[in-house]
Amino acid sequence: MKTPLRLALTSLLENPQGIQRVSFASNQHPAPPLAYDVNFPRLELILSGQQEMEWGDQQGKHQVSQMSAGDVLFVPSHGWNTPRWGKPVTTLSLLFGKQQLGFSLVNWDGNVFLTGEGGDKPHCAQKGNVARRGPRVGAFMLQALNELAWHQEDQATARLLVKGLLSHTVDLFGSTVQTPSRSQTLFTAIREHVEEHYQQPLTRESVASAFYISPNYLSHLFQKSGGMGFNEYLNYVRLEQAKNLLKGYDMKVKEVAHASGFIDSNYFCRQFRKSTERSPSEYRNQYRSQLTHTLD
Repeated sequence: MKTPLRLALTSLLENPQGIQRVSFASNQHPAPPLAYDVNFPRLELILSGQQEMEWGDQQGKHQVSQMSAGDVLFVPSHGWNTPRWGKPVTTLSLLFGKQQLGFSLVNWDGNVFLTGEGGDKPHCAQKGNVARRGPRVGAFMLQALNELAWHQEDQATARLLVKGLLSHTVDLFGSTVQTPSRSQTLFTAIREHVEEHYQQPLTRESVASAFYISPNYLSHLFQKSGGMGFNEYLNYVRLEQAKNLLKGYDMKVKEVAHASGFIDSNYFCRQFRKSTERSPSEYRNQYRSQLTHTLD
């Protein structure tokens, strides 16, 4: 890829002082109107200049901070943030989807957004995505950042994890940035359909029929564009919803399973343990124990 962006990331990695303060947004409370809120975890980096940023913390309070070059905000899945465009600033958003890593480089000169070659929206100097090679690459670092949100004073570990994710990003940028093709556009639409209708009894055949394609071609799209199978992705979406329900509601495990789209609660428990190495009840108890410790 053309690489003012790649060079900027490499510079952050090579400079011992490249990453400064790492802050953590929360997904425990609804996002306010017009806030940025997506289904996957992301990093918001300030590459140069300063920007005032707002986000929700673990206690549900709105934090507002002046972020400077080298500062990073980690936003978990379904977390939110609101940037305020005042002083000149260059920002980079990295979105860690299950199959893709999306990026958006934005230049603001204090009055207008500056465009650049490769930007497909008026305010983006560079925007695109690259395939993530295998669903587990980077996943453990993202999980560690999720856990570290309860121990934000450990900035040394937070900086190491952020640098690890940036190194992973630079590695992915070694391939050419993908521009949307017809198959990519179709894959994105199918993925969004799954994320919206996960509670329904979706099957490979029913989803393929909804998009007037064959089940085999649907499987081909997921393997080619996402590097994983359809059922694996469907389970991932359902398990993420289950985690939110376990953290936010006093529902029985069987109720959580059904609300997340799993007909068989035993199958749900097996998949949950496979994904988190904990049972649903253990996951809820650990979360509440961490929350109580933080509030104390």
